[in-house]
Amino acid sequence: MRSPFSFIAKPVGDRRYDNTKRIGDKELITSTSEENHLASNRLAIVQEVPVGYEGPIKKGDTLLVHHNVFKFYNDIKGKKQSGKSFFKDELFLVDPEQFFMYRQDGAWKPYSRYCFVKPVPPEDAMIMRPTSEEPLMGIMKYPNDYLMDRGVVSGTRVSFQPDSEYEFMVDGEKLYRMYDHQITLTL
Repeated sequence: MRSPFSFIAKPVGDRRYDNTKRIGDKELITSTSEENHLASNRLAIVQEVPVGYEGPIKKGDTLLVHHNVFKFYNDIKGKKQSGKSFFKDELFLVDPEQFFMYRQDGAWKPYSRYCFVKPVPPEDAMIMRPTSEEPLMGIMKYPNDYLMDRGVVSGTRVSFQPDSEYEFMVDGEKLYRMYDHQITLTL
């Protein structure tokens, strides 16, 4: 069974939400809200690629997906429903616009025009700034081919456009997903 346009995937750990944390031998629920996008599972295992797809992603790879892919919603009558990506039996149709990076052979690779930047701590300044990160600056973690062709490689210090940060936790590390055109400078 294959889709003409979408990847068929299932959530990692067969869980739609990533809302628990293990402390010792206890598992604690960190969020009970189905609306909390930060508690949504964002990792999917590819079960099938689209018909005629000739790209680099293959069956068994992990996709970093949009927070709405696995979420539940309440319809107009308050009844719990799956979102538009739900197919059947915990399988989901993931359109190419719904994922941003994939892991293949243990390495993450950005997809299409996306790149990932790690925020940096604030620099020393004469004026106290109430922030835990330097605004609009970071270290390129996962550049795409377009950026690498222009000399922006992993580890390059970059500046980016305001309001372009879309937060993800990737392997326990906070990263911002953004488009390559939102990178404004190398520092």
